[in-house]
Amino acid sequence: MTTQFILNDHPHRRFNPLKNQWILVSPHRAKRPWQGQQEEIVAEDKPSYDPTCYLCPSNKRITGEQNPAYSKPFVFKNDFSALLPDTPAPEANDDPLFQISHTQGESRVICFSPDHSKTLPQLSVEEISQVVDVWQEQVGELKQRYQWVQLFENKGAMMGCSNPHPHGQIWASNFLPNELATEDECQADYFAKHQRPLLLDYAQRELEKKERIVVETKDWIAVVPYWAAWPFETLLLPKAKQFKSIEELNPAEKEDLALALKKLTTRYDNLFNISFPYSMGFHFAPFNGKENAHWQLHAHFYPPLLRSATVRKFMVGYEMMAESQRDLTPEQAAERLNAVSDEVHYKDK
Repeated sequence: MTTQFILNDHPHRRFNPLKNQWILVSPHRAKRPWQGQQEEIVAEDKPSYDPTCYLCPSNKRITGEQNPAYSKPFVFKNDFSALLPDTPAPEANDDPLFQISHTQGESRVICFSPDHSKTLPQLSVEEISQVVDVWQEQVGELKQRYQWVQLFENKGAMMGCSNPHPHGQIWASNFLPNELATEDECQADYFAKHQRPLLLDYAQRELEKKERIVVETKDWIAVVPYWAAWPFETLLLPKAKQFKSIEELNPAEKEDLALALKKLTTRYDNLFNISFPYSMGFHFAPFNGKENAHWQLHAHFYPPLLRSATVRKFMVGYEMMAESQRDLTPEQAAERLNAVSDEVHYKDK
């Protein structure tokens, strides 16, 4: 008996052109009962200042160093840096099975605001613009010494965040990390075939289809990408203009990015009425002295939650041994995100 394929019912695979990888989509599995692990909902009522917090203004950090009485975003060297600027070179070897490379870099922390209680969606557009200002300044400085600068945020204890004060991180390295190397190669291959940046074409197609857009501003869109692996994963990217680096944003474009970030993170929090956990980070062209005409600035958001505030997605088993798999389709995820406000935070209702 022949049946018609139904996108939201039948298993299928989707291709991720940014990684040159396929993902298995199994929408029928969303109906299965859940008797697995339930995450604990952490109390969210935090004070605007916590005297025991290592990141709050004027407090001492674990090293004994004292934070200034900062009133805007504050950056400092990570007290437990993963990368060091003066690491000596290991002994060279040509063994194909035991390769090692010389690694140098810097790790920094950026406190988004002095307010211990406010995450990105609770900050004003002006305050988020100040964060973007600092991102631009840090990239401009660190690119003079390093090939890559990674801007990222791990939000929430579920994502391994070790301090509740809203903050992000900035890691610079003398090497191009795996994720960036893959994106670089895939975008270059697409550009060679089509003479257009992959993500400029992708943004245009998403604007035409209007199936997965969850935030749209004057200059930016956020979509649940067609190839999303995480349940409510999103991709934030410019609508029509190419930016090879976050430094290239003019004041109006920077402010519009701040608005897009506020809208997207507000939708996330409103989905389950919690401070929505995620890992997010910006990708842009590496500082390798090349033209990099194939590159487009974008940000990835990878949230782990699946069905509710207490049920998360685990990347295990088949995902670790074979390929990524998801239940909820990206279109269904976009529909759920669009059902909640991107303007009024649930705590302000």
